[in-house]
Amino acid sequence: MNRSTKQRQFDTKTRKKIRERDKGACIFCTMGYPAKGATWLDLQPTDIMHCIPKSQGGLGVEQNGAVGCRYHHSLMDNGNKGLRPDMLMRFEAYLRNLYPGWNKEDFIYDKYKDLRR
Repeated sequence: MNRSTKQRQFDTKTRKKIRERDKGACIFCTMGYPAKGATWLDLQPTDIMHCIPKSQGGLGVEQNGAVGCRYHHSLMDNGNKGLRPDMLMRFEAYLRNLYPGWNKEDFIYDKYKDLRR
């Protein structure tokens, strides 16, 4: 696994911290975000979601993740119902509330970041 891939994955310790912080509950379910048509199984909080996706260089750090049920995680990732922008706005607001000064750019992988300091 290369360095970029490794830094974008949530390791076991980080996953545990996120689950504890979010009390094991999907942040969207907790917010009362609609889950029309979801089954009981869909709503089980089993996923750790990236706010800034791995595909866009999102790091696997506590400040870039949250617990999500399969339904809301899929809804946000697929974006086929036009809800992705709203969900990301809410996700970012959630993280800003937890981490004052949270800045999206701070959680994107940049292999040259240390060289620019």
